[in-house]
Formats: sequence, structure tokens, C-alpha cells
Amino acid sequence: MDEEVDPQDENVNSVLAQESSELFGILSSQSPTVIMKLCQMMPSEAGWQNQLPPASPVKAMLDYFMAARAEDCRNFLQSVCILCENIPMHLESRLMSVAGYASSECENSSPSVNDQISSSLPEQQLMKRPRIDYWGQYITAVRSLLRRRWERLTERLVKDVQLENVWVNLRTTNRIRERPDQTPGSADRGSTTPDPYGDYGCLESRLTLETFLQGCAGKVTVLVGQAGSGKTMLMSWLGQQWANELGCIPSSYLFVLLEFRQLNLLSHPLSLAELLLQHYLPPNGCSDQKAIVDYLLSNPEQSCWVLDGYDEFHGKLNRQEMQREPLDLENPLPVADLISGLLNRQLLKGCTVLVTCRVRDAVDLDGISDKVGQLLEWGLHEIKEYVDKFFGVKGHSGDRALGVQAANLLLSNRHLLAMSSLPALCNICCICLEHLLLKAQIPATLTQVYLTVLSAFLSRDSNPGGRGDSTMHSQITQYRSKLCELSRLAWRGLEESKILFEEEDIPQDVLEFSVRTGLFSQVELRGQDGMLVNAYCFIHLTVQEFLAALRLMTSDEVSDAQLKKRFSLKTRWTTKSDQKTVFTDSLYLYVCGLASPQCTTALVQLARASGGTGVQSWVQKRQAVVLKMLNTLCQSNTLTGPKILELCHCVQESQDLHLAKQVVGARPTLELRNIRLLPNDIEALAFVVNAGATGIGLDFGACSMELECLDVLSRCQYIHCLSFRSRKYGDKFAEKLVSVLPQFTALRKLEFCGASLTATGAASLASGLRECPDITEINLSDNNLKDQGIRHIAEIFIRLQKLVSVMLGRNNTSLKAVVYLIEQMSSCLNIQHVHAEYDHTHTHTHKHTYAVPVILLNQDWSKPEMRKLAQTLARCPSLSILDSNLFLCLSFLSLNDSCSSVESLVILTSLLSHCPPMEGQGCSTFVCYPTINSKTVVSVSLSCCNLLPANLERVWKSLGTSSGLTVLDLCSNSLGNRGLRKLLDVLPRLSNIQEINASNNGISMEGVVMLADSLSSHNSLTQILIRYSLFYILTDCFLNFLQNKTSVQKKRPYLFCRIRNSSLLPANVTAVCSRLVQCASHLELEFSHCSLTDRALGNLLKVLPKMTSLQRLNVSHSITSETDALILVSCLNDNRRVTSVELRSQSDSFICFGGVKAEQVSCRLTHFCLNGDNLDRLLKILQQGPQLSDLNLSSNQLEDEGLKCLVDSLPSLKISSYVNLSNNRLTQQGLLDVASTLVTCTDVSSVEVRGIHTVVLLSSFLCHFSASVRESSLQRDHLVRLAEIVPNCHSLTKLEFKNNLLESEWIEDFVKLLNCSERGCIVSIEESWIRAEAAACLLCRCLDLNSNIQTISVHQTTLHLSLIRSAELTSVSLRDCAVNGYQLASMESIIQRCPLLTHLDVSHNNLGLVGAEFLASSLPLLPNLTSLSLSGHMITSTAAENMTRFLPRLRSLKLNKIVTAQSEANSVLDLLAAMDGLTQIQEIELDGWRMADGGIEQLTRLLPLWKELRKISLSENLVSDQSGEKLLEALRSCSHLEELHLSRNSLGDLTAAKMALVLPSLTHLSVLDISENRIGFEGSVRLSEAIIHMKNLSKIHLTSVGTPQLCAVAASLTHCPLIQDVGLGWNHCGDDVALELAKVLPFCHKLNRIDLESNSVSVSGAEALLKALQSCPALHLIRLWRNNMSQSDAHRLSQTDRRLNFSPT
Repeated sequence: MDEEVDPQDENVNSVLAQESSELFGILSSQSPTVIMKLCQMMPSEAGWQNQLPPASPVKAMLDYFMAARAEDCRNFLQSVCILCENIPMHLESRLMSVAGYASSECENSSPSVNDQISSSLPEQQLMKRPRIDYWGQYITAVRSLLRRRWERLTERLVKDVQLENVWVNLRTTNRIRERPDQTPGSADRGSTTPDPYGDYGCLESRLTLETFLQGCAGKVTVLVGQAGSGKTMLMSWLGQQWANELGCIPSSYLFVLLEFRQLNLLSHPLSLAELLLQHYLPPNGCSDQKAIVDYLLSNPEQSCWVLDGYDEFHGKLNRQEMQREPLDLENPLPVADLISGLLNRQLLKGCTVLVTCRVRDAVDLDGISDKVGQLLEWGLHEIKEYVDKFFGVKGHSGDRALGVQAANLLLSNRHLLAMSSLPALCNICCICLEHLLLKAQIPATLTQVYLTVLSAFLSRDSNPGGRGDSTMHSQITQYRSKLCELSRLAWRGLEESKILFEEEDIPQDVLEFSVRTGLFSQVELRGQDGMLVNAYCFIHLTVQEFLAALRLMTSDEVSDAQLKKRFSLKTRWTTKSDQKTVFTDSLYLYVCGLASPQCTTALVQLARASGGTGVQSWVQKRQAVVLKMLNTLCQSNTLTGPKILELCHCVQESQDLHLAKQVVGARPTLELRNIRLLPNDIEALAFVVNAGATGIGLDFGACSMELECLDVLSRCQYIHCLSFRSRKYGDKFAEKLVSVLPQFTALRKLEFCGASLTATGAASLASGLRECPDITEINLSDNNLKDQGIRHIAEIFIRLQKLVSVMLGRNNTSLKAVVYLIEQMSSCLNIQHVHAEYDHTHTHTHKHTYAVPVILLNQDWSKPEMRKLAQTLARCPSLSILDSNLFLCLSFLSLNDSCSSVESLVILTSLLSHCPPMEGQGCSTFVCYPTINSKTVVSVSLSCCNLLPANLERVWKSLGTSSGLTVLDLCSNSLGNRGLRKLLDVLPRLSNIQEINASNNGISMEGVVMLADSLSSHNSLTQILIRYSLFYILTDCFLNFLQNKTSVQKKRPYLFCRIRNSSLLPANVTAVCSRLVQCASHLELEFSHCSLTDRALGNLLKVLPKMTSLQRLNVSHSITSETDALILVSCLNDNRRVTSVELRSQSDSFICFGGVKAEQVSCRLTHFCLNGDNLDRLLKILQQGPQLSDLNLSSNQLEDEGLKCLVDSLPSLKISSYVNLSNNRLTQQGLLDVASTLVTCTDVSSVEVRGIHTVVLLSSFLCHFSASVRESSLQRDHLVRLAEIVPNCHSLTKLEFKNNLLESEWIEDFVKLLNCSERGCIVSIEESWIRAEAAACLLCRCLDLNSNIQTISVHQTTLHLSLIRSAELTSVSLRDCAVNGYQLASMESIIQRCPLLTHLDVSHNNLGLVGAEFLASSLPLLPNLTSLSLSGHMITSTAAENMTRFLPRLRSLKLNKIVTAQSEANSVLDLLAAMDGLTQIQEIELDGWRMADGGIEQLTRLLPLWKELRKISLSENLVSDQSGEKLLEALRSCSHLEELHLSRNSLGDLTAAKMALVLPSLTHLSVLDISENRIGFEGSVRLSEAIIHMKNLSKIHLTSVGTPQLCAVAASLTHCPLIQDVGLGWNHCGDDVALELAKVLPFCHKLNRIDLESNSVSVSGAEALLKALQSCPALHLIRLWRNNMSQSDAHRLSQTDRRLNFSPT
């Protein structure tokens, strides 16, 4: 900014003259009011009033004041600066400087004019000059700050920054997948389809960073790049350029450079003003701050905010944060909200914002940024230039020669070259190269590169104690302790997502060493208080990750579980839901590399820093763990393409050839989609492919790759299929591919489809394919080859003697190319298949060398052309199929939309008669393939051939007897009703017909009646489908026939009459249905998406009783009003065969029928508006109707009045199971009224309220009553009212509140008022805030407020209370609710005053040492304690010894998932030994102990002593099959056992056989869980033998037991009358198990849940279960997620009965 000039030192008139041209433009854009005020400063004699155009007064005004007195000119300029808007800062500053302060404006001017202006100006405008001065001073200070910052950053800078040499790619959003039509855009594309693999955020034009930043003023610009690409350096360079008044950011702007890693330190809310003036650069003096803030508020467009390193920000911007309301600049907010406000224009609207981040984090900024650019990596030229400058910086010739050697070495090593594409890593590589050239061997993997890098940095230690000439292993030995500390620091940073470390975090000697060697770099930050602090970070994130990997592989403080938790393959596909991380996700890569034998020595030396013995065996064991995890991934068949690529990198790092073979063996084709591929990626693929030594396919879809990648790809020796699919691949790519094609000696199939190939590229490919004599398949479909390109490809047919299939569809070709192709085929007998057009449904399976299908689609042929084509085809000896259809054709002649007349059809068929028929078939005109069952399949398609009814006679004559015809397509002709009649008359001649398509033939409703009549009379016709268009013109008409005609005599077929999208008149309904009355077979009638009047529905109801074969009536999307629905519901009184009525407004609606009179009916009427008369009419129908099993009236807008009316009517309704009244707009007051009513209703057993609008009632005529209120936004007074209602409901036993936004004080008031009967009541309250300290405090307050609490617990976020009048507290539980040891202190008074406490549970919390001390002091105070749960805590041998004092009196002990001290090898056995006194034990849970055979052996010695044992849980204990057998034998003595849990072990058939002998003797056993074991078929049979005798069994879980053959188990459940819960998930069970369960269901009256998740049950099995459900009102849920059913079938079944659950939750 220009320095301020004294007004007396510069002539004000001269300044005005110099700036007059710019001022003219500014003044001309001002409002007329402002111009008028300024003009009034001139005397009237100046003549400005006579200037008519708006610009004329401005020019006159400037001319006048340029010649006026200096005082008048100053006053004018002052007024301009005060009154005018949008004056550039540099101009405003100069004008104000030369004009002087506004306070002096009235000294020499006309008083009237000055008074007028001054009176019209607000006070803040009169202060504009001081604001500008402070603003200018602040900008000057910022310039100094940025210059100092740049000097600090460039101390070790090797290469100068030049924005014109920094390249950026614009990133654009590819919206092609959002297009509703996928038709081609332009003709020159050759009618190609859009790229199906188009990726999101693709890279477009390449430009310099300087050009990219132009025009960014006032916008949000995002610059993305990899870690180390130089983003921070470039932002500092921009700041330095601005400070020197250079670059693309105007010097008049305020340049604010903020780093997100700095913002992470600001934990307290602050305003944007505080962020700027306290944490960026505090100004001098308090008065300055307000002036600066005021100016910033008035001129937000004059500020540029650079936000560097969003990827390092601990927070994450999400849609919830991105609100659009303006925010106050001085309002304190969290830092994340401040940044969100800047980006969303809620703060400083109009300012310039520039954000840098990594590529994967750019998705968070979608919809915010105006422009996104990606920094490009360095190419070879930039890398060579940097290496030369690095080694030549000293100016010695020797260093320059060393630089040449270093550059050659770098270019020869793929890992070093890939690293050097990033500036930060290029510097590290140069340090590594300097070290390599002197003493080290060339690293083979990336991990070995980083080991070498570490050695290079260690060798830079200038400490006299260091030996610069030592080897890597000796360096590790020498610096072992420091490296150990550094790796610990790196690992801690990784665990805490921390990359900056303060001085106190690092030992002083390690800090000095790290700075000295260059492993650390210093960072200057401001703390929360604004003071400068020093922090340090590793030289690059990958160095920190590598050191953390060393920690994982060398420290026994990191468990195998922690290693496995960190070992997950990353994907290159990014989404907004991805977990944010500051690191590069390279840790697992280094871990794999360190698992290789080449790194063992270095790891052993580093591991010895911790002392101890057996270091080498421990390291090798840790390496084996990594290789085992890799082996599991290699065999997985669920990995996506990006993860497969990362797996290849991991395997390459491990250098394990066996693992590489596993990758190839599990995947015949490696598919890669929508990712960017680099040469080192291809090299990893080559390592895996070559190690496999077997044929493999590589499929690249929309993968961006440089041409250099193809050079590396040529190293793959065993590729048999190579596929490229994307518009990114064009002629240049093909030309490069040709140069390497001959090197793929195993190549058999080449696909280059959906690309941008033209005739030029086809010529290149053809030349390369000539050198591939073994190729058998070529696919070049969906390009733009045109006729010439097709010719290039066809010319090589004769050279490729093994070629059998050529795909050339969708290439913008004409008939000439087709004829040329067929001519070439006539001389190439080896070719089996030529496809000359595109069809996305086409599949190819050809085994006969004499059968050549030719597909010629979308042609428009004249009669001469048809004749020429037919003659050419006749000369093709191996032709078997001619397809010119738009549909799938495997074995039929199709002439759709290609023949202009019937004469053309006759010409072609007559000429084709010269073609030799297929051997063994007698038809020469329509040649066909034999199907799998060796039956002839012939399809004829004659659509769009202008056929009239009269033409059909000629068609039938040409077809002859056509006994083999199975599919006939006559759509889009002009047959009409007459033609349809002729078609129906000829049906008896078509004995093998399976499908006829007569769509779009002008058929009217009269034809529909004909079809209905045929359905009743024709033996093999099974289905007619009628669909009308928007204008009720019949568009679809399909007829389906029985395939196996002999089955008609054995079993009557199921018939379907489907009429859709029709406007049916009453007479139409009567005519169709009266024809269907004659149907003898089971019938389903569909009138979906139809318009049905009241009279039509009335006619339908009249005829329904006569349709005795009708099984289901489908009126989906046809019932639109309440009147329609009630008409259909009245069928309950007219037709006793009705089994269920399910009607939903404008959605799926069905009425189902049985063979005889139904005993109970299910009625579901939802999503209507039932109120007033409609509700009264419905209730009248239901009262007169049959017995209902259930009634569902949810979502009917009943509201409070309707709901109360219905609840009052419940006693008069005949309902045996339940009533569902969900989502009926029930208010809180309505809820209370309903609750009051239900108190007196003796038949109601359960009430559930979900949301303000939901009530569910269960009526089972029981004596217990439960109520549930969920998501209802209750207030304090509602809770008080409920507390008053509860005592009046004597049968209430359970009250549940879930997610009602209750506050702690409200809950306390409710508990205080809550009274209960002597029977007692259970209350549960779930709210998300009931955790940690809030949970402990709430528990204590409840106990203080209500003396009737018998048991109290908090589990996760739910408070459970059991109240009974005059009860003593017996149970306290704080389970898995994040309570720590300090928060337990509040329970001390409770422990002291509750001596009768028998149960204490503090499992799965974070008690720590304080909690352990509390328990140690409290447990002795509980003499009656019989149940203790300490699951999830660490128990040492000392603690086990102390537990022996109170263990003998325990009846229940839960120690699941305990952690034992690693230093105590026998801690598990010690704990078991401490239990020998548990003679009174009734329940014991020891899950997750992993006690293995040794522990089981000791346990079997204890079991005979536990005579009273009721429950034992030993899940996840590594129990083998042999130990399981012994365990079962020991359990014989536990005759009272009720629950046995043995899941997640290794039990097998031996244990199952022992169960058959032991379990029948355990007559009280009710729960058996043996999930996730290895029981086979034989074991399942033996298990079923045991189940038959288990009369008290209520729950059995056999999830993932290793066999799908569980029919015997399912059948045995018939003998278990008390069974309630059956789990058979994840076993691949088929329909046989489902059918067996369907047979069992009627005998299991208490069964309420079946889990069949992730099996192989099909629709038939599910329908069998659905049918059985009708007799099982107690069954609440059958889980069928992940079975063999389509989404549509699953939706249909779940709509039929909601108890069938197909969701994952």
C-alpha cells in the first residue's frame, strides 16, 4: 500500500486529474442521490443542472473541481470517499490522504453545502478515514508477518517456486449417471452409449496454478493435492507474493493465511474477529481492533482467506453444519462453525476463500466450492531438475556428477520414482539417494526404501558419538533407544490422530537428535491464549506412519488385536461418510513390508531395545500374524477393485510368492473400476500375476492411466484376457497398446469396448492383432469405427486362425460394412460368432463350430437390399442364426422393424431355404439350437411388419405345422380383435408354444374378454397380462403357456389374469369375471393401477362368491378413496372364503381366499382418512363380520376423537390377537385420554406409543398389562399425568419410555411421584444422554427420591427400575454406560445403607485403579451379595487371590471378556483355581477367556462341585471338539442346568454326539446356544435326537454351525411345546429347512421369533412360511435378510405379512 502523503506535500488538483478517468467510472455507477449530493457542492453558475445524460454531471463535476480551489477540491474528495461505494482501497487511501480528515472539511467551504452533507451522513461514515488508516497499518503488519514466514520456510529450499511452472488439473463433476435417458448425445459419436463407468470428479483441462487462481476473487476455490505435493509451500508463496504487491491476490486485500493444524488448538468458541485479531496477528492497541473489524464488516470483499490443510482438521464439515442464515462476525462459535460460515457465505459474504486439502477430503466441500483444481505430480523433467539442483547446490563438480548418478538410479527404481513425483518426498528421496550411492544396496520394496531413508537420516547425525560410516543394522543398534522412543511417539500420534507434538511430549535428547538428523521439522503455532509456542512434526506423514509400523512390529506393548484393528485395506473410492483421518493410510503397507524375511534382522535389533528374551521368535511370530491376515484377504471373494489393487501392493511388499498365487487363484479376473492407476500400481499387479503362473484376466473400467502404464503392463506374462472399457481410451491409447500386444503371449481375448476408438485406432489395433495368432475373441463394440474401421478389423480374420468370436456392435456402421463382414466370414470357417450391433442383454455361449450367429440390428432395408443380403447369407455355409431384432435372440429368426412388407419377409425366408440346416433338425427356414434338455426351441419374431388379420393366413402357411415353435412375437402390427380371434383359433396347432406377444395391435376390451374366455377353456394357457397406456390403449398383451403339458393331468396349473392400467366399466368387470367363473384351476385375478367406479366394485363383489377357484384378488394402486375401501371390506360379510383383506390407499392391496370357510380373518386397512361416518361404517361392518385374528388401522388420520371412539368399541369387536393403530395423529393429550380408557379395559395386555402419532394395542385376554411410549416428545406435565394414572391401573406391570427427549429433572419428578401396587411395576427410560456421570447421578437421585425401588440399573443409555411397595433395594447395575472409577464414588452412601444388596454389576466400564479400589473397599460391606459381574475388566493373579474371600457366597458370577495381565502366563488358570469354593454358584459367565483345552480341563474338575448350577456361558473360549465332549460329560452332574452357551468355539460332531447322550438327562435345560461352531450333517442329526427329549427348551441358537442340512433339527422342534426363539441364520439352508419349519409352526404355540438370515431360502420357501404364519398369532418375527429372493419378491411378501422381515436390522 502506498505510504500516506501529507496534503501539503502533494497538489490535490493534480491528484484528482491523475485519477479522474478511474473516478469517472466509479462515480457513474453511483445512485442518483449520491451524484446529486456531490453536484450540490458546485455553485449553480457551474451549469451542471443543464446536463441531461447521467454521465454529463459527473464529467462536469470532475472538470470543475480539477480547476477549483485546493480547499474545495479536498472537500469534494472527502465527500466522494464518504458517500461512494466500491472504491478500490488503493484509490480511496490516496484520495483520503491528499484530502485530509473529514473534520476539516468545513473550514473553507460554503457552510450551507457542508452542513447539508454533514447532516446527511451517519456518524460511522464520518469515521471512515481513521478506519482506513488502521486497516492500512494492519495490512502492513500482515505483510511483515508473511515475509518472515516465507523466510523461515525457505531456509532449506532447493528449488524456487514459480506459479507458472506449477500445473493444475480442473476437477469437474461427471453427472452422466444422473441423466434419465442414456441415449447418445451427438451423431459424430457414432450412436455410442454414455460411459457406464464415468467417474465422479474427473480431471479435465490442464493449466498453470497462476491461471487457475485468476478470477477467484469473491469465490470459494479449492486446491487439492496429495500429502507432500506442496500445498502449504504454495500458499506461503502466495502470501509472500501478496506482501510484495505481486501475484493474483490484489495488494489492497487483507491476506489471512490460516492453517487447520493451528485451528485444532482452539478448543473454545471464539468469534471470527477474535480469530483474526488474537490468533492470526494481534494489532497494536485496543482501539485499533474495532476500527479494523468495522472496516472488514463494511468491505468483506477486500479480504482473502486462505485455509490451508483441511485434511489435518480434527472436525469435519457436514450438511447439518452448513446452514445459510447470516452469522454475527463477533459472535463466539466453535472453529468448525466459523469455517463453515466462511465457506457458506454466512460470514463476510463476498470475501475470497481459498481452501487446500487432499483429494479424498474434497467431497466434504461439494456444493460449496466454485472451482476445484488438483495439483499435478511432478513429471520426469521436474524430478530431474530437482535432483540436479539438490546435488549441485554446493557448486562442486563432484556433486554434479553425483547428481547424474542419482538421477539414473532414481529413474531405474519404480518406488523411488513414484515417491519423487511429490516435492516433499522428492527431497527425502534425494537424501536417500545420496546415502545409497555411498554404501547401501538398492531397495526392492517401498518398505525397504523407507528403511534406507531412515538409515540416511541417521547417518546425518553430527553428534561426535555417531559413526557416519556404519551400516543400517549397526545404526539401528547404535540409535536403538531413540528409534524406539520415536516409534512410540509416532504410534501414539497415529492412535490419537496427532501429527504435531509439543516440546513436553518428547524427551529432550530425542528431540535434539530428531531435529539434528532432520527427522523432525519445527512449526510455530499460537496457543489458545494467543501466545507463540513451538511444536514439531515428522518430516512427512509417511515417515511417521513407517515409524508407527516399526512400533507395531517390534513392541509387545501393542497386542495382536491392536495390530488387526489397524490392518485394513484402503479404497480409492471416497464418499462423504468416510471416516476422516489426517494420515495417508500407508501403515498396513509398511506392516506387510516389514513382515518379509528381508526385514527380520532389522526388526529383531530394534525390538531388543525393550530387553527380554526370545526377541527373534517373538518378531517372527508377529510377522506370521501379518502374513496370516494377508492370506485371509487373498482368499476373500468380496474385495472391490481398489482393495484388490491395495492387496497386490501388500503382497508385493511382503515379497511372498505363495500369497501372490493365492490372489490369482481366488480371482480368475481382476476388475479395476473408476480409479487412477500409476505405473507402480501396474508393477504390483505384474508381481502378483507373474507369481501366479496361470492364466488371468485384467479388466480396466474407466481407470485413468498414463501411456507409461502399458509399458509396465507388458511385464505381465500370463494374461489371457485383457479388457479396456471407458471413453478415456482412444486412438492414442490403442496405438500405444499395439506396441506391447505381441508381448502378451498368453492372450486369448481382447476387449476394447465402450471407448473412443475410430477407424484410425482400429487400423493400429488390426496391425497389432496380426502378431497375436492365438487370440480367440475380439470385442470392439460401442466405439466409433464406422465402415472403414470395420473393414480394418475384418481384413485380419483370415490371419487369425483361432479366432471364434468378434463383437463389433454400436459402431455407427452401415449395411455395407455388414455385407463386407459376412463376405469375410464365408472364408473363415473357424469364426463362430459375429455381432455387428449393440444389445445390452446379449449373452454368448457357443460350442458348435458350424453354428455362426450373425446379429444385424437397427437396419432399415429396402426390398433390393434385403434380396442382396439374403444372397450373401446363403453363401455363408456355417450360418445358424440371423438376428435383426432389438431383443435377446439365441435361436430364432427375427425381422422386427426391418422388413417393409410381408413380401420382403417371404423373399428372405425363401432364399434362406438354400442354407444348409443344422444337423439333426428338420427345419431349414428357421434354424435353431438344441436346449440343455435336448428339446427344440424355436422363436419367431414378426413385430413391426404391418401385419393385418388377412396376412396371418400366409404367415401360418409359411410356418407349416411348426410343432417346434415355442415363442411367437407379433407385437406392433395391426391385428385388432379379428386378428386376435384368428390367433386364438390356431392355438391348438401350436402344441409346444410357451409365450405369445400380441402387444400394440389395437385390441379393445372385447379382445380382453376373448382372452379371459380362453384362459378358462384352453388347457395349457396359464397367464394373460393386459396393460393399457396413459390413454387407455392396449399396449401390452402377453400369453404364457404351461411348459410341461403332461403335468396338466397330474396337477392343475395356477392361472393368472392380470389387467393393468385400465379404466374398467362395470360391464367390463362383469364380462371378464363371468368368463373366469368357469376356471377349474386355482386363479389369481389382478386389476392393478385400474380405475374402478363404485358400481364396478359392486359388480365385482357380486361375482366373487361364484369364483370358487379364485385364490387372490390384486387391486393394488386401484383403491383411491375410503368409499372404495369400505365396499371391498364388506366382502368379509358376503364371502366366507376370505382369509385376509389388506387395503392400502394407492398402494399394494389384496384380498386372499381359502378353499373352505375361514375360521379367522386378518384385516388391514391403512393410509386412508377414516373419520366420522367412514369410521362408524367400518365399525359396523367389523361388528357384523367374522372372527378377526388381527386388525390393522394404522395411518388413517383417526386423531384423538377417532382413536377414542375405536378404543371404546374394542369390547364389541371379535379380535383374538392384536389391533394396530399406529400413526394416527395422536396428540399427547389424546395419549393420556387413551391411557385412562385402557386402564379399565381388561382384555388389553400391551400398549405401545411410538411418536406423537402412534399407538399399538395388543389384546390377548391376559392379566398383565404393559405400555410403551416412544419418540413422543413428552413434556414434564405429561409425565406427571402418567404418574397419576399408573396407580389406578392395577394390572400394569411394565412401562417403557424410549427417545422422548426427557430431561433429568423431569425423570426425577416422575420417579418421585410414581407409586405402584404390591404386584410391582417395571419402568425403563432410554435417552441418549444417560451415560457416564449423568447415568451415575441419575441412578443415585432415583434411589433418594423413591423408597420402593427394588432393582435399579443403567445399561448403555437405558435406566431400568423395578418398583414394588415397601421393597428393599437388592440389585444395582451400571453396565456398559461409560462410567469411570471417580463417578462410582457417588454410590458409596448407597452401598452403606443397602446391606440387603444381592446383585452388583459394573461390567464393561472404565473403572481403572480408582474403581478397583472402590470395589475392594465396598464388597466386604455387602454380606448378602450373591451375584457379581465384573466383565470387561483386568483381573490379575493378586486380584484373583483377593476374590477368594467372597467368591464362596456368590450364586452368580459374570467375568466375560476379562483382560488378564500379559506378564502372568497362567493368570486364566489362577482365576479358575480361585473358583473351587463356588459351591453355591447358580450362574457363571466366562465368555472370551480363550482358556483353550487347559482351562476346560481344569473347569471339568470344578463342575461336579457346582450342584446348583443353572446357567453356564463359555462362548469364545477356543474349546476344541475333544474338550467339548469332556465338558458335556462333566455337565451331567449339573442336573438343575437351564442355560448352556457354547458359541464361537470349535465344537464338532463329537460334541454333538455327546449332547445326544447328555442333554436328555438335563431336564430343566431351556436355552441352548452353540452358534459359530463346526457341526456337520451327522452332528446335526445327533443334536436333533437330543432336542426331541428337551421338553422345556424355549430358545435354541444354531447360527453358522457349518451345515445347511438342518431339516432334522427343524423337525425335532415339534417335540418342544415351549420353544419361543429359533436361530438358524448364516447356514446356507435351503427351502427344505423352510418347508420343515412351516410344518412345525402349527405345533409351536409359544414360538415368537425365527432367524433365517443369510441362508438360501427362495420365494417358495418364504411363501410356505407365510402360509403357516396365518395359524401362528404369537409369532412376531421371521428374519429372512440375505436369502435367494429379489427385492420385489421380498417387498411383496413383507407387505403381505409384516412379520416377514427382509431388512438387515
